[in-house]
Amino acid sequence: MHSDLRVTDPIITTAYISRDHGYMVYDTLLATDANFKVQPQMADWKISDDKLTYTFTLRDGLKWHDGKPVTAEDCVASLKRWAARDGMGQKLMDFTASLEATDAKTITLKLKEPYALVLESIGKPSSVVPFMMPKRIVETPPDKPITEQIGSGPFKFVQAEFQPGVKAVYVKNADYVPRKEAPSWTAGGKVVKVDRVEWVTMADAQTAVNALQSGDIDFVEQPSWDMLPVLEKDNELVVRTLSEMGFQTIGRMNFLYPPFDNVKVRRAALLALRQKDVLDAMVGNPKYYKLCGAVFGCGTPLATDVGSESLVKGNGMDAAKKALAESGYDGTPVVIMAPGDVVQLKAQPIVSAQLLREAGFKVDVQATDWQTVVTRRVSQKPPKEGGWNMFFTNWAAPDIANPVANVSVGGRGKNGGWFGWAEDAKMEELRDAFVRAKSLDEQKKIATEIQARNYDQVIYIPLGQFTQPSVWRKEITGLIVGPATPVFWNVEKKDD
Repeated sequence: MHSDLRVTDPIITTAYISRDHGYMVYDTLLATDANFKVQPQMADWKISDDKLTYTFTLRDGLKWHDGKPVTAEDCVASLKRWAARDGMGQKLMDFTASLEATDAKTITLKLKEPYALVLESIGKPSSVVPFMMPKRIVETPPDKPITEQIGSGPFKFVQAEFQPGVKAVYVKNADYVPRKEAPSWTAGGKVVKVDRVEWVTMADAQTAVNALQSGDIDFVEQPSWDMLPVLEKDNELVVRTLSEMGFQTIGRMNFLYPPFDNVKVRRAALLALRQKDVLDAMVGNPKYYKLCGAVFGCGTPLATDVGSESLVKGNGMDAAKKALAESGYDGTPVVIMAPGDVVQLKAQPIVSAQLLREAGFKVDVQATDWQTVVTRRVSQKPPKEGGWNMFFTNWAAPDIANPVANVSVGGRGKNGGWFGWAEDAKMEELRDAFVRAKSLDEQKKIATEIQARNYDQVIYIPLGQFTQPSVWRKEITGLIVGPATPVFWNVEKKDD
């Protein structure tokens, strides 16, 4: 997989390896198919004529891995814990009057006013996914990780064989009752066709490819782009992009401490960065990347280039030096966390650090691994006490597609905001206006205002879009294309 698994609570983090773990162990009330349509998964639904009451009814045959039945009370507790952590969940709760279990199989959600994204929120395919868990587990406070991996999903987590940094093991859940529909993205029948799946940690890309070619492993999620030409010539392998919508790579600053608590300093940093430098170092081959300053992704209905000129054209360095000199920056080092074990995340901190230095910043690049970044970015301590000033990550396209899904543009600060804790009341007003918009044209107008606000306040820095092929042995079939891949139901392996 693209990363070692250490954080096994998929609600407490937006890390995709934890999301992927979640899809193995847990199930969802609703799911999104390849036509972007929300479908029943654990439950179906009815909507009242006034659009204020949503009633979800659990399907038959749902059991937790410990053998106990799934109840509506479990699901209500799961939704509430998810909503405390997730941007779409938070916004849904802003519009919610009540959420309760009205009987063992019925969940009733009542709104204060009509809200168009109820189903899209509960059926969202990517981070943070509203996975269902037993009530006794999700009574864990939302800022504390759960300690037990009991779900109702298609696989069971083998805790006894879990070795962080080495291996995570999953076995087929024989009690799982799949839906009858064909699998489509995260929706449909999750039919498990193998007895066991092992995620083996191999931080070195060449080691992983060697193991793949020798048959010691079957699948590599993110081979290095420079290896693709060789892999494509190997008749024993399949090279294909599973997440065809791709990713946006981003930079995120910490708003709590100097120097990035000063918007003038943030603006200077924005002017210094260049998308092409980052993408050339990260991906290399323009076949797999695109310069794009659209906060909500290029090629989408909300795409615009407002505010992104210096990033995309790479012409802001002189202005960056001038802006930094006038900002009051006092030489405080910028602490950047730089993971060296994930193909998609190695280059961004190194290239950006050099550009920031060129603009006049002092930069402290701290080498680490991705799971340490995932753990450390939660900390609100000062950088001198183990905190940080900047990190880089990637978002799958569905996670940035609109102002509610894209948590990076949120302005909630310490009150439920994403890591970095940007606080911006105006941004929250605009996000509320977006969900109340009556037409696509109105949504586009508000989304453009949100993008302009993002660049003016430097809430976060989009650094371009890219796709990432995966590679696997030809004995493996049935891998599903989608926005939250890889998933391992529907996958078959031919016998030797």
